[in-house]
Amino acid sequence: MKKGITYLLLLGLAFVSARAQLIPRLGGQRAGISALTFLKIDVSPRSSALSSANICLDGDAYSTYTNPASMAQVENLSFAAANTFWVAGINHAFLSSVIPTKNGNFGVSLTSLTTGKMERRTEFQPDGTGEYFYASNTAVGLSYAKQLTDMFSYGVTLKYVNESLAEFQANTAVVDLGFLYRTDFKDLKFAVVLQSFGLNSKLKGTYQQDDISIVNKPVTLESYPAPTLFQLGVSMVPFRNEQMSLTTALQLNHPNDNAENIRLGAEFEYRQLFFFRAGYKINVKDQVFPTFGAGLQMRVGGNPLKFDYGVDPTRYLGWVHRVGLSVYFSGKREKGGQDAQE
Repeated sequence: MKKGITYLLLLGLAFVSARAQLIPRLGGQRAGISALTFLKIDVSPRSSALSSANICLDGDAYSTYTNPASMAQVENLSFAAANTFWVAGINHAFLSSVIPTKNGNFGVSLTSLTTGKMERRTEFQPDGTGEYFYASNTAVGLSYAKQLTDMFSYGVTLKYVNESLAEFQANTAVVDLGFLYRTDFKDLKFAVVLQSFGLNSKLKGTYQQDDISIVNKPVTLESYPAPTLFQLGVSMVPFRNEQMSLTTALQLNHPNDNAENIRLGAEFEYRQLFFFRAGYKINVKDQVFPTFGAGLQMRVGGNPLKFDYGVDPTRYLGWVHRVGLSVYFSGKREKGGQDAQE
């Protein structure tokens, strides 16, 4: 245990030292300075219901996004699919799988954000030209996690990211790096995650200069950093018996493109069948309302199948809804609502 704590402290000091150089401390003045902000959108209904206090959650198929280190806890083949009904009719989809092996756990993930077709408008034709364009963002990830000791694990996710806006394209790569330390006192966990750290993104393409000209001119726009996020988290199960349990989580976020904020979350579980969740975000300007959600676990062919739903209310853009399904191939059949040994 002492060895694990030493690892965690050293890693935390290294990250704090690095973030002082990589991320300026300008609070809300940093808003809007990054590109590829779809990478910040939470993909997990469970996580979003907990106000995205997610880096200390138990490992599951969503761990490829939340914290790749927790992916090391997954002992069976797992799949997850989720959809976020984002604001303004924008759709955000996520697919993920975790594959355990003797040499560590591997994961693959796909994140996609699409807007649907939008009509072109110009200063001379403000009502539309009759032509349409599309905008989309895609991230493909490959993850690896390893359990170094019974209590300490690490994980990494490499992502190829593409942004498409009409005729313009941008391609880059980012990395997520996570560490998780678990104690035997009320399942107390500590985690450190550096998310979306990588190369700058620059849109390139051609455009038609005006409505008369038919000459397409190449354009190179300015480059912008990825939305890097440094996270520190702790979670604990203060209450548990044979029927129910309560999980609590606290997380500090330090983004490179906005002010620091705190996430609080709590999950009540009953007989591994029903899950009720709530959370709150501190110092997130547009999101001043509590988040909440629920989960239901059942069995299909002896394998646990879980349905999750999360709601994230915003002040100006309405309520963001997330739904997700995850399945774990345990290979064992059990009576009642108890989990299979994964």
